[in-house]
Amino acid sequence: MGWFALDPGRPGDDMTPSQGGAADVTSHSETRVLPYSAQQMYDLVADVARYPEFLPWTAAARIRSVDEREDHTEMLADLVISFKLFQESFASRVRLYPEAKRIETAYIQGPFKHMDSVWQFRDVPGGVEVSFRTDFEFRNRLLQHAAGVFFHQAMTQIVRAFEKRAQVLYGARSTA
Repeated sequence: MGWFALDPGRPGDDMTPSQGGAADVTSHSETRVLPYSAQQMYDLVADVARYPEFLPWTAAARIRSVDEREDHTEMLADLVISFKLFQESFASRVRLYPEAKRIETAYIQGPFKHMDSVWQFRDVPGGVEVSFRTDFEFRNRLLQHAAGVFFHQAMTQIVRAFEKRAQVLYGARSTA
């Protein structure tokens, strides 16, 4: 089981402008089938406070608040990203939809002009289909250009870090 190939012709795939047409927005999406359950992968991604334990370049995470809503939980979270001389913190609104096995993250404050991501988990024969999409644009054009150069590699490493974390937590193969 592996990541499906990205189709560079589809809007929203790696390094293509978002459907909104903003030329400076960098986007990435992947879909993968893993040998775990949708609930396991949802729980892993929803545990934002533990990101510094396994996500590359994540120096710290803090959950500011958790608000239970009718159909979802809304969390305000801060992450500190550190890469070489670059260190920035940013705040996000994370919406957890446990019934739908969907996690949406929207940028609130920090170095970005725009940033969002969506995780979707669906049980399929042999495991879970994990779909991930993110797009962002830095306020600083120099940072945006630098990020664009390394973005695909960084996103691949981050997504792989979630897979490795699943192996640590749930074992090499599990559909529990």
